[in-house]
Amino acid sequence: MKFTIAKPMLENAVSSLQPFLEKKDASAITSHIYLEIVNSKLILKATDYEIGLESQITELTDTSEGKATVNGSNLLGIIKRLKNSEIIIEAVDNNLIIKQNKSNFKLPSYEANEYPSLAQMDNLKNLDINTINLINSIRKITPAIDNNNPKFELNGALIDIKANKINFVATDTRRLAVSHLQNISNDETQIIIPKKAIIEIQKLFLDEATISYDETNLVISTSNMKFFTKLINGKFPDYERIIPNSLKYNLILPKAILVESIKLVTSLFSNIKITFNASGIVFESLDEDSESKTQVDMNLNIDKDFYLAVNAKYLLDFLSLTNNENITVGFNESNLPFYLEDDKFFTIVMPIVLEK
Repeated sequence: MKFTIAKPMLENAVSSLQPFLEKKDASAITSHIYLEIVNSKLILKATDYEIGLESQITELTDTSEGKATVNGSNLLGIIKRLKNSEIIIEAVDNNLIIKQNKSNFKLPSYEANEYPSLAQMDNLKNLDINTINLINSIRKITPAIDNNNPKFELNGALIDIKANKINFVATDTRRLAVSHLQNISNDETQIIIPKKAIIEIQKLFLDEATISYDETNLVISTSNMKFFTKLINGKFPDYERIIPNSLKYNLILPKAILVESIKLVTSLFSNIKITFNASGIVFESLDEDSESKTQVDMNLNIDKDFYLAVNAKYLLDFLSLTNNENITVGFNESNLPFYLEDDKFFTIVMPIVLEK
C-alpha cells in the first residue's frame, strides 16, 4: 500500500476517527486505524466494537493497493507536526512509513486482516427523518442524558417512534427532556442510542444522510462516510407518566431576562430560589454563607405567590437550547416538579424541596 495525500486532508480524516479508538489499551488492534487503498481510493476505519466510523478519500496520487493498521493516536501526533504540504504513506514489512520531504517516521502495523469489521448494512430498516431535524432534536436533550447510571438505559437517548410523532427523550432522574417531530412514514418502535454516539453524531453530520437501524445497531451514512453504534439493549422508563396532564399556571416569560437574572445570582452557588408574585419575579441564591438576590418587575397576573427551588444548571441548559424570545414556565404548586417549554421541546425539572 502506498499513496500521497495533502496534509490537511489526512489530518482532518485521522482527527475525526480519534473518538472511535480504544484509549485504555494501546496494544489492542482497536487502538489502531485501518487504512486501505482500493481503486485509487483511501478507506479509513476506527472502532472500539461499540461505536465506529469509516470514511473515504479520493483526492490521492501515486497510489498502489494494499492495507495496513497503525496506532491512531501516534499517527495523528506525527501528522500534526508535519508541514502543510503533501505526505507520502507506505506500508513496508509490518510497518507504516510516513514521509514528508526529508522527514521520515516508522510506526508498527498489525495484521490488517484481523481488524474488526463495522456493522453490516444488510437487512437494516431506513429511518425516515431529515438529518438536520434529527441533529437539532437530539442536541436539545443531550444535557439530560445520564452518566454511568446503574440503569444503563438512562445512559442514552430514547427515540420513541409513535403513530403520529417521534419523541426524543433523555433523563438523568432530576429532569426529563423531550423534543419531538412529526412522524410521516416510520413504523412504531423504540431505540436507545448511547450518549457517546449521540455526541459524535452531532459532530459528524451537517448534511443529509441515510439513517438505518435494526435491533442492535444504528448506522448513519453519506457518500463518503459511514458511522455505526451499537444500541442499548433495555427498556427505557415510562417517561410519559411523568408528564403532567394539566397545569394550574402557565407563564410566558422573556428568555433573555431569565438568563441574565439566573447568571447574576449564581456566580457563587448554583442552587437558587425563584419566587413569582403578582408584580414580578425574585431570584435569590440558596447559599447560606452569602447573599445574591435580584428582582424583575413585571405583571404576572397570578393570584398567589409560589416559588421554584432548583439547580440553576437545569434552567440554563434548557434556555441555551431554545429558539424563541419567550419560553413557557408551567407549575401547579411550590416544591412540585415544574415544566419548561419552547416550541417542540420541553423539560420537566424536579425541584429542591424547601421547608414551607
